[in-house]
Amino acid sequence: MLTATSSSATVHNPETSMEMESVAVVAVPFPAQGHLNGMLHLSLQLASRGLPVHYAAPAAHVRQARARVHGWGEGAVRRVAFHELDVPAYVSPPPDPAADSPFPTHLIPMAEAFVAGARASVAALLGSLAARSRRVVVLYDRLSSFAAPEAARIPNGEAFCLQCVSASYDAAWTDAGRRLLRARGLDAAPPAAACIPREFVEYIVRTRHDGESPAFAGVVINTCRAIEGDEFIDAVASDPEYRGKRVFAVGPMNPLLDDAAAWPAAGEEETPRQRHECLDWLDKQPRASVLYVSFGTTSSLMAEQVVELAAALRDSKQRFVWVLRDADRGVVHEEEEAMESQHAKFLAEFAEETRGVGLVITTWAPQLDILAHSATAAFLSHCGWNSAMESLSHGKPMLAWPMHSDQPLVAELVCKYLKVGIMVRPWEQHNAVTPADAICDVIEKLMVHDEGLAVRQKAKALQESIRASIAKGGSSRKDLDDFIAYIIR
Repeated sequence: MLTATSSSATVHNPETSMEMESVAVVAVPFPAQGHLNGMLHLSLQLASRGLPVHYAAPAAHVRQARARVHGWGEGAVRRVAFHELDVPAYVSPPPDPAADSPFPTHLIPMAEAFVAGARASVAALLGSLAARSRRVVVLYDRLSSFAAPEAARIPNGEAFCLQCVSASYDAAWTDAGRRLLRARGLDAAPPAAACIPREFVEYIVRTRHDGESPAFAGVVINTCRAIEGDEFIDAVASDPEYRGKRVFAVGPMNPLLDDAAAWPAAGEEETPRQRHECLDWLDKQPRASVLYVSFGTTSSLMAEQVVELAAALRDSKQRFVWVLRDADRGVVHEEEEAMESQHAKFLAEFAEETRGVGLVITTWAPQLDILAHSATAAFLSHCGWNSAMESLSHGKPMLAWPMHSDQPLVAELVCKYLKVGIMVRPWEQHNAVTPADAICDVIEKLMVHDEGLAVRQKAKALQESIRASIAKGGSSRKDLDDFIAYIIR
């Protein structure tokens, strides 16, 4: 079964050539929030250029992606056609904050069902579009690479891999001696495979067609040369898997907002989305005074760690916005988004202790808008790549607390290579509880001390370089223009 939830597949833009209208883009994300969000941002970027874009995911994840995207007005989202992929039923267990590994193994049943069921729906969508398009361009996540051979089955199909992680993370997998990483001071990051359990590595292998690398025309990466330089991006291009392929570094894919206090955002003339109440709270805070704290959508803190972090936030005397919620399940139901936190009793006491200084959010929060707000000074983060790109593109330094997957390397990249962050707790300590006084010391170092001032200044300088990269003449702008020119050739 394949259901289209929007009929607005094509938007006619007077600045767009007629040739562009004959090319259909199909985006097939992996159905976890960071992947859904990254693919949707790129889809919206392409749709804003007049390309017909079809975004295909399981029904619950289509709803999730649409509900959670920020930085775009409603009109922009309506430019994309959303399609619901049929997947078999699966169990959706809750996350286990006390598990030996912080990796979200509770998402594996969802992943298994997705790769088992979605392929037929993707094939049906591609076949339908192939009959009425000059070319069908498939953008697939590395974790949904089953879509690439389906693109190869149609005579006018072409596939591109969207890499939602950093170019340096790719180098961490392909450079066996880790020479490139070590030469740039990233020798402390653990080997990439160490942060991912064996069962998920096996899943990645199973997504490939008959165990072989899928046929594809190139790779699109959510990064830019201002962040990772030529060395890491060029390393991707020289990877044997990518040799001879087109490589486009188009990041940041998220929109760059001037200041969420200046609503509406993202340059949309249409009515923007409803403004979250946390932004009203931020409006009342002094400029660059608030620490934003969030661990993303795939990580949950142990109860003991929550207590220590709360004590650190209280004792630091710094203003804060803390998003404290469990990791997403495989299916995020609408009613779960508004459920009372398991820490409700504890939080009631904590809120009283920090009244007027902090704000705790236990439901979904508009991270991009928070990071863009002028009151936000810094980001205590798990260092997921989307979060890092959003933070750095808005000039916010990071306190690094990596949890799993690519996050340990991103933390090293931010703190040691770019020098726009300070490590709170390295990944190797993920089974231990980090005490409040250690967390408090790092918060004060970034927010108050001279060492933190230097980091904050570097983050502002990097922001300018990132923004220059997407401006006319910038490297990311050129790569995005080149990508569009290539697929409509």
